Amino acid sequence: MPPNSASPQHPLDLAARGQPCEVIAVQAPSYAPEWHPWLSDIGFLPGERVTVTARNAWGGDPLVVRVGLSTFALRRAEAACVTVRPV
Repeated sequence: MPPNSASPQHPLDLAARGQPCEVIAVQAPSYAPEWHPWLSDIGFLPGERVTVTARNAWGGDPLVVRVGLSTFALRRAEAACVTVRPV
């Protein structure tokens, strides 16, 4: 099924656990511009599928995120740089 362009976009750190999403964009904060190439290098590219698979029990760091065939632990601040939409 093609992605629905009307789906709401939001930062990855706000994605529901287990909800498949599509990466729309990556925007690094001004205090950490190096995050953009790093996130892109590990697979956070527009069109890629991503799912939050686990969260800290208290809502803090880290988030466990599956992107493509890889799984990573991200801090909430890093995940907030990735804009996604549910698919």
